[in-house]
Amino acid sequence: MSASQTSDVPTLLVKIYGKDRPGITAGLFDTLAAYSVDVVDIEQVVTRGRMVLCALVTQPPHGLEGDLRSTVHSWAESMRMQAEIVSGHGDNRPRGLGRSLVTVLGHPLTAEATAAVAARITKVGGNIDRIFRLAKYPVTAVEFAVSGVATEPLRTTLVTDAAALGVDVAVVAAGLHRRAQRLVVMDVDSTLIQDEVIELFAAHAGCEAEVAGVTAAAMRGELDFEQSLHARVALLKGLDASVVEKVRSEVRLTPGARTLIRTLKRLGYQVGVVSGGFTQVTDDLKERLGLDFAQANKLEIVDGKLTGRVTGEIVDRAGKARLLRRFAAEAGVPLSQTVAIGDGANDLDMLNAAGLGVAFNAKPVVRQAAHTAVNVPFLDTVLYLLGVTREEVEAADAHEEF
Repeated sequence: MSASQTSDVPTLLVKIYGKDRPGITAGLFDTLAAYSVDVVDIEQVVTRGRMVLCALVTQPPHGLEGDLRSTVHSWAESMRMQAEIVSGHGDNRPRGLGRSLVTVLGHPLTAEATAAVAARITKVGGNIDRIFRLAKYPVTAVEFAVSGVATEPLRTTLVTDAAALGVDVAVVAAGLHRRAQRLVVMDVDSTLIQDEVIELFAAHAGCEAEVAGVTAAAMRGELDFEQSLHARVALLKGLDASVVEKVRSEVRLTPGARTLIRTLKRLGYQVGVVSGGFTQVTDDLKERLGLDFAQANKLEIVDGKLTGRVTGEIVDRAGKARLLRRFAAEAGVPLSQTVAIGDGANDLDMLNAAGLGVAFNAKPVVRQAAHTAVNVPFLDTVLYLLGVTREEVEAADAHEEF
């Protein structure tokens, strides 16, 4: 029976609730099948072992509704469940135009923040159609299916207020394209890894404090990146090339980095990194983590010594966006279906060029400009912004090991 055919016909809302156990759904519909009803809609939720199952069905043939009610109540009692049956007409009310998925991350997710998010959705004309929990660890992540408002104004409202509410919020258009985002490109320093690679080199050259100060200013957008890069690399002149292996051993992955990459790869995504750091480290990360793409600046080494120069194409703010486009073209993925993750001002062009730009524990200027932000120290929480559930993450962990 089509939607138009059920618009005014009598319907019954059958609600079953109680302790969840196998066979409840099959049993209910076996019971209803005896009355030749058609299914109009089904919703089922299980929370802390308690099930609520709602079935919207057409009214049975004349004279059988009383018998159906009695039979359903008897069956529910036999299953130690409770039943409620409400008569009415038609289907659910039509959903408004505009479909979006709103992911909310909290650590913890408070009732106050949840209420505020829901109120803001209502304020811009949206309606919450469904709510689904994606994860309970390491953060609580829930997804709201929202209709009745376009994605952009909804995103503007929610993302702008997210920090004040103490949550991270991502808003994307609903549809198949969300799961089709098959390329993720990350910054490296302070994103994929906890360190700034040039500072690791600088520690071996005895100029760590000086380099760190220039790095911080560049990440805040106060200095031209290319000029700051050349100035910092010049301080490394004369270092023995053996320091490269020492720096590689000192690099610390961000918590959740392996899980993020392992899960993405298992789900069929391609994954790459772009870095204002150095190929001497990113090439090693590419091999260790099974990345599909990697590009960074290259330290010049002559006669076993660092010369204090870099060679080849400079990977700066514009270069990162250019490489995102290049990787997308090579991967055969539309730019609108890419995800970029970064923390610094030199990531902004890349974040804005991607279909979804994620600011990860980022500087204020980056959080304000990106599509969404993650402000917890676990890189794998980005998975929940893509609609990946904790169960899918655990499945990837169970099947593969780095």
